[in-house]
Amino acid sequence: MPRKKVLAVLEDLLFTVKISEAAKRAGLEVEFLKSEKDALAKAAEGPLLIIIDLNCGCVEPLRLIAKLKGAAETKALSVIAYLSHVQGELKQAAQEAGANIVMARSAFSQNLPQILKRHAGVV
Repeated sequence: MPRKKVLAVLEDLLFTVKISEAAKRAGLEVEFLKSEKDALAKAAEGPLLIIIDLNCGCVEPLRLIAKLKGAAETKALSVIAYLSHVQGELKQAAQEAGANIVMARSAFSQNLPQILKRHAGVV
């Protein structure tokens, strides 16, 4: 059985802890990445999901999403991005870049357990 892995591109320690705990409860392994090169390499391994903080300073999130969605081996991956609820233009840009779901930080945080369980096949 393939390992159930989630990739997360972010720097925020609070969200790192939240995602780690929710992933553990959903039976998923999570790997945190801080570079576009690492994210693209790991994405080619076929994770269940990629989570991207659109305010992450360690990568250019929109470019990363566009590269993931533009490459044949990674375009089918689910990409969930989150941002501050007041960043309407960035949300639109992320959707245009190809993110499957773009949500406010608060909604992402609140729905994280359900999101991970859904991707893990645990309903």
